[in-house]
Amino acid sequence: MHRVSALTLLLLLLSAATDASVHTYSADKFADKGNAFVVHGGSEGIYSSAPTLNDTSSAANGDSYIRFERITFRRNKDFTNFSSLPIQAVVFEVEDRETIGGSAYGGQRAVCCSSDLAKLGVCTEGQVIHRPSAENPDWPKVFGVAFDMDEDVAVLPLKSIEITTTGMYNLYFIHCDPRLKDIVVEGKTVWKNPSGYLPGRMAPMKIFYQFMSFAFVFLGIFWFSQYARSWKDVFPLQNCITAVITLGMFEMALWYFDYAEFNETGVRPMGTTIWAVTFGTVKRTVARMVILMVSMGYGVVRPTLGGLTSKVLMLGGTFFLASEVLELVENVGAVSDLSGKARLFLVLPSAVLDVFFILWIFTSLSATLNKLQARRMLVKLDIYRKFTNALAVAVIVSVGWICYELYFKSKDIYNEKWQNAWIIPAFWQVLSFSLLCIICVLWAPSQNSTRYAYRDDGSEEFDRDETTLTLIKPSPISSKEVRSLPDERSVQGSNNGVSNGDLEEDKTE
Repeated sequence: MHRVSALTLLLLLLSAATDASVHTYSADKFADKGNAFVVHGGSEGIYSSAPTLNDTSSAANGDSYIRFERITFRRNKDFTNFSSLPIQAVVFEVEDRETIGGSAYGGQRAVCCSSDLAKLGVCTEGQVIHRPSAENPDWPKVFGVAFDMDEDVAVLPLKSIEITTTGMYNLYFIHCDPRLKDIVVEGKTVWKNPSGYLPGRMAPMKIFYQFMSFAFVFLGIFWFSQYARSWKDVFPLQNCITAVITLGMFEMALWYFDYAEFNETGVRPMGTTIWAVTFGTVKRTVARMVILMVSMGYGVVRPTLGGLTSKVLMLGGTFFLASEVLELVENVGAVSDLSGKARLFLVLPSAVLDVFFILWIFTSLSATLNKLQARRMLVKLDIYRKFTNALAVAVIVSVGWICYELYFKSKDIYNEKWQNAWIIPAFWQVLSFSLLCIICVLWAPSQNSTRYAYRDDGSEEFDRDETTLTLIKPSPISSKEVRSLPDERSVQGSNNGVSNGDLEEDKTE
């Protein structure tokens, strides 16, 4: 006897989070799975009904249920000359998945009752095999409707299933009649949590984005107050940081409103979601470009990026397109319509570009630190060392979290840990916000901003050939070399200019 039932295989192939608590079926066709024909109707985490809630919204009445509305099955009019076996709706909690399906004499498990199992008296031939749950004898819920002779439409009775136990619930429409060719299902089901229509896995994200909105507001107050006080001393890099903070404030607010409206209506607001995704993608792109430009020394030790500007913009534009497509598909489109290969195809470009960003950032940082140390620009060197340490810690933590995420998903095949799944996307938001806070502290606008801003006074020649700064121990000058003294003095004069510039910067400490 195989440990994995046929329904378990269905869960592996079909289970995925949907984008709305109102699941709509528009002529969905049944797929052949083993000896059954199946349509996946939905999979969501639902909390048990609550007697009272502090939430005063109309959707938050404390009830949890799955409601079937206008579920209609249609078959081809050319195949209506027989009465069919029943088409059944099967609702079960994921921990009760083994109660669906069975096998005769230790053979392979099947979803539909076979003649052998029917002879044993454990099920009715042509119907879904199911047994009562050990925890709750009333579950799983199985009910259905059949086509009568000459009927091409069968309507499932209106039904509302109350959820009294918190869990991950799955819905499948199943029939066992091979004569029902090209049958389709239409209508909708409504899935509701105690606090509203937001799916259980997404419900904590509403509160999370509310807190993140306040966090960005506080960061904005700090930054803009410093910016307003020292606006005369602001340099280009600080303007870029201002843009990232502004985009972050809009992104967090839009995500909160997206989840709030979703929770109230049960249908995800496409317009708000698209704007939230776009602002988030722009923010991530600009943030990566800012970190890369900081690593190259832009605005601090060099006035422009020179020929690298086009390359940075090209990398940023490519990352934006790849991330925008991925985020739109995951948040606006139906995720369950994508196969695993399609998801991998969309995730890979963003992952590869992220790796390229990281490699370029640390390569640039290494070169910048070496040059700052060679020129003894101690103030800027100290800031860049702190920034490098923070960035290194962020990368190490990211790699560790990716490993944990892979472990989490490999151990949660059936989404049984759905109540903790929100922590994974929330972590990335917290990490990026923390790194932004560190950058804001290191490069906060102040009256002393000129200490770590590029000075266009000839004292900083950052891209100058390193050989011009090499110190050579003087040797005794012979009479034959006297004629070359004027040239050497001119070279020494230029070197003294650089040294004086560095000394002036040291004095500002």
